[in-house]
Amino acid sequence: MSRKLPIHEAVSAGGVVWRRGPGDRIEVVVCGRRADRIWGLPKGTPDSGEVIEQTALREVQEETGLEVRLGERLGSIEYWFTAGGVRYHKQVHHWMMEPVGGDVSHHDHEFDEVRWLPAAEAYEKLTYEGERGLIAEAARKLGEPIDL
Repeated sequence: MSRKLPIHEAVSAGGVVWRRGPGDRIEVVVCGRRADRIWGLPKGTPDSGEVIEQTALREVQEETGLEVRLGERLGSIEYWFTAGGVRYHKQVHHWMMEPVGGDVSHHDHEFDEVRWLPAAEAYEKLTYEGERGLIAEAARKLGEPIDL
């Protein structure tokens, strides 16, 4: 007889940070961890008493080193994972964000590398399909659809 794992709900928030690069092309920020060979979007968990939009802004600033302005809500990703004998159902809320200051060289310790990439290149580099979909949606909204 198999034992069912307890299920916990989890939430986090982040964003697709974008700017116009050379040739007025859309560029976005991606964050990488060498040991895990993972490339993703900046996101994180709410602090106590924090509303989800505040979480998105704080986490993106910490993980990218950029000061950002919250834009249009982009969408949510949900997925399941298991850790420490618990099964988690996680929902991650994302917004479009524009940089207003800072520099990616000031990112925190969570990622080894944070960089700007053209939207299509970022789409190819990201590890998770759901996050690739967010990049594609952001590029579409900004008038530069990615050829999938």
